[in-house]
Amino acid sequence: MNSENYVLLVVNPISGDSDKSPIITSVKEEAKSRKINFKLYETSGKKDKEAIESIIKEIKPSRILVAGGDGTISLVAECILGTDICLGIIPAGSANGMAVNFNLPQTLPEQIEIALSDCTMKLDALFINGKICLHIADLGINAELIRNYEDSGIRGKMGYFLQSIPTLFNSDSPFHFSVETEEGTFEETGILLAIANANKFGTGATINPNGKMNDGKFEILIFKSLDFIEIFKTINDKPEMSDDFVRVVSTNKAKINSIKKIPFQIDGEFLGEIDQATATIEKKSLLMALPEMFCKLHTQNLH
Repeated sequence: MNSENYVLLVVNPISGDSDKSPIITSVKEEAKSRKINFKLYETSGKKDKEAIESIIKEIKPSRILVAGGDGTISLVAECILGTDICLGIIPAGSANGMAVNFNLPQTLPEQIEIALSDCTMKLDALFINGKICLHIADLGINAELIRNYEDSGIRGKMGYFLQSIPTLFNSDSPFHFSVETEEGTFEETGILLAIANANKFGTGATINPNGKMNDGKFEILIFKSLDFIEIFKTINDKPEMSDDFVRVVSTNKAKINSIKKIPFQIDGEFLGEIDQATATIEKKSLLMALPEMFCKLHTQNLH
């Protein structure tokens, strides 16, 4: 067998509370029709990174497909950063922020077609306090909401909605941030500080409309107040947000400090409360299979 023509499918069997057997069968059949060798790995939550790295060393796959949510994608991304192994996404988790940002289609055949396509692109990888962030992290009210959502046990958008009102009323915001970049240091007060390499939260809200995932930079966005008119604008793909509502700084590294500890999340995963964060970026270090339209948009108007 030609080991260079191997596809590895990494499946998180419990993500999104859905049966993954149709995904496994479909990918296996598609690989067979393309005369590509197929291997399956199902995550267990124990030493998955070591197991995946061992399989990569053994079969040297040209491509890895991930059927799971953002957490599983991050796990695999860490294993292949800086290599020429291509990552394809089949969104099958409770949090699919990456799929939302790439505007992946809803049907499985289309998802597999894109995941195995020749339309590939090297994307930047953002690291916050040493942990990989593939789209957006934040300190403040959204991280608080994610914590409350995780504790509530009610999944889906309804779960977020039910937690949003008590979160707003019980929040310790506003928070006071100090941000140090190569351009200097500034201070700002706000309800949320986002560190974003992508454009959208997993809910679909566009908070970083000018961000590009392959320009060697990320954006720090400080949202100053709970302005519902401005928040409503984020439904659009290119919202024109007021300077009075959000302050945006584009940079390639930053140190963030807060007077008090603030709820913190990366890619939809609540990670506790912190008062310091260091963000850096590794330029074009992750090769991904993406929809053609996304590739076209991100090759235009680079900084």
